[in-house]
Amino acid sequence: MKSPLLSLPGAVPAEGVDEGVAAHYGDLFREQRALADGTGFVDLSHRGVVAVTGDDRLSWLHLLLTQHVSDLPTGEATEALILSANGHIEHALYLVDDGTTVWAHVEPGSQEALIAYLESMKFFYRVEVADRTADTAVVHLPAGSITEVPEGVAVRETPYGRDLFLPRERLEAFADRAGPPAGILAHEALRVEQHRPRLGFETDHRTIPHELGWIGTAVHLQKGCYRGQETVARVHNLGKPPRRLVFLHLDGSEVHLPPNGAEVRLADDGPDGRKIGFVTTSVRHHELGPVALALVKRNVPVDARLMAETTAAAQETVVEP
Repeated sequence: MKSPLLSLPGAVPAEGVDEGVAAHYGDLFREQRALADGTGFVDLSHRGVVAVTGDDRLSWLHLLLTQHVSDLPTGEATEALILSANGHIEHALYLVDDGTTVWAHVEPGSQEALIAYLESMKFFYRVEVADRTADTAVVHLPAGSITEVPEGVAVRETPYGRDLFLPRERLEAFADRAGPPAGILAHEALRVEQHRPRLGFETDHRTIPHELGWIGTAVHLQKGCYRGQETVARVHNLGKPPRRLVFLHLDGSEVHLPPNGAEVRLADDGPDGRKIGFVTTSVRHHELGPVALALVKRNVPVDARLMAETTAAAQETVVEP
């Protein structure tokens, strides 16, 4: 979905998975500072939107998701995962129930595969699943924003701000009164600062929730059976995940940021040392400078100096070894 807000002054289109919205509007750090101060908004209208209706929607989703949602209060935001049979992460959903509908936004382009899976699991439950991406745009308001939310719009209220499920035809009118726009790069910079994982960035084909700190926020350990639960319970009760998420402070003298997938090594081993992880997301932060998230082997010492490709990096623990 190509956003009409790409016509706003200064808009530079994003690339890759975030294609369709603005990377920035001409001043990345100003946009970050505005979001950190609780002003402006982020156009996330490229994200997939899935709606589930019907009397059994919460009890049915409870059987499929990693999160406890059978008694989810109206208006309470949560997030949840769908795992493979082996416990690997396949989908991440950001949910809210408005009393009649469960609204979820997901990674751009992933809604079709998600809906296909949900449809295959309907059986005799009284539920309907719909792709609402074409008529519903996700907009993010930062924490502290005083922007008025239009009446009748579903809202996910989180510690990081509010996600609005806005009718797509109202997107431009909302932008006119919501304050200065901030691009996806500013949104990503704050996400990295907050150590929040993102599907397809911090995950690969074998990622399990424990590696990213998703236990508790997206995975409920005391709920009933769901696909992949055996792996979740076994790792939680009997072992440790093979990798862990870390936050990296990168050498600010480097011109280029290490890209997603850049190999991470122990600095003491030199450039030919053994790979012990990889960069998942790297950004330039308005206060912290160049920083990144990375996945490294669990047994890497927490005080070890690292290298992300050729860039020196100091690590900060996100997931305990």
